[in-house]
Amino acid sequence: MIKNIISHKPTKLFILLAGIFIANALIAEFIGVKIFSLEDSLGVHQAHLNLFGIDFSFNLTAGVLLWPVVFIMTDIINEYYGPKGVKFLSYLAAGLIAYAFIMFFFAIRLAPAGWWTGSKSTAGVPDMQVAYQAVFGQGLWIIVGSLIAFLIGQLIDVLVFHRIKKFTGEKSIWLRATGSTLISQLIDSFVVLYVAFVLGPSIDPSNGAPWSTEQLLAVGTGNYIYKFVVAIALTPVIYGVHAWIDKYLGNSLADEMKSAAMGRQ
Repeated sequence: MIKNIISHKPTKLFILLAGIFIANALIAEFIGVKIFSLEDSLGVHQAHLNLFGIDFSFNLTAGVLLWPVVFIMTDIINEYYGPKGVKFLSYLAAGLIAYAFIMFFFAIRLAPAGWWTGSKSTAGVPDMQVAYQAVFGQGLWIIVGSLIAFLIGQLIDVLVFHRIKKFTGEKSIWLRATGSTLISQLIDSFVVLYVAFVLGPSIDPSNGAPWSTEQLLAVGTGNYIYKFVVAIALTPVIYGVHAWIDKYLGNSLADEMKSAAMGRQ
């Protein structure tokens, strides 16, 4: 039976796409603790955009490097396996992300070995336990906000994708794939910030002062500008992946799966 499963092309493809989807979602969450300067990384001047009275430059979480891959996978899986396939993987990914952070919580609280704490002092890290906690111990509300935004973004992406496809049919892949991503990412950009930096601090003042409306709008808009540009730039990649999958499955099987996906609500 195992041999039949891995030799069945649609099943094998689903496992491949699921692995890429979940791996990138997990890694994006973990590396997201780092804030980097996009302009400095590209060697250009700071943007200093005036957004809602706030001086904004593109200081982004490192997770933005991988989230576009997640949303490309969302649209590809949606195309061939329908909403049920995307929802299944979205819930699975969210559950695994939550599980990972629970494991980090307990790992941080393990008593460190005496020699390990100062083992990297010559490399500029005087306390490995503090460094470990700083990297893996993301705030609760940031985690909650990220998970909520991820799930909402995925569900909206699925809905918009299929609404567009009902009107366009098999034509205009760019419209349903890029369009659904742009809409879902617009909502995602603000939901995560609102939960993490407005709602969380309002409920628990120990998380700091809640962001002002201007700050929320400025940072959310700035993040979305980046996501918008990347989503447009990656449109050719979507066509390339579609072409590879159609060739791998064969046009007849690929068309059959796409047709079936439209009915999988």
